Amino acid sequence: MPSVNDRIKEVRTALNLSQKEFSGRIFISQSLYADIELGKVEAKERYVNLVSSQFKANLNWIKTGKGSMFGSEPPDPRLEHIIDLFTQLYPKLQDCVLANVKTLLKYQKENKL
Repeated sequence: MPSVNDRIKEVRTALNLSQKEFSGRIFISQSLYADIELGKVEAKERYVNLVSSQFKANLNWIKTGKGSMFGSEPPDPRLEHIIDLFTQLYPKLQDCVLANVKTLLKYQKENKL
């Protein structure tokens, strides 16, 4: 029967993230995360909660294996990445990004891409 550690690894692989990317998002070292995957270290409650909140994974599923891994479709890692980058920008630069995205969307619609 899969353990909490196994289910955390399943979340990572479902999102197609490396151990380094995944561990960085839950604020632990890659080596600690590798030990969790290998079962050398038990996943603490804090890690379980971070996996659930950072990756929108079903907390009950992580803990018990019951239900679905994600509430619906798994989050798109590209969207998560762009949100992270966007929030690091100054507000005026965020406005520039939004204007560029609107221009790209208009171009896409006009050219039926």
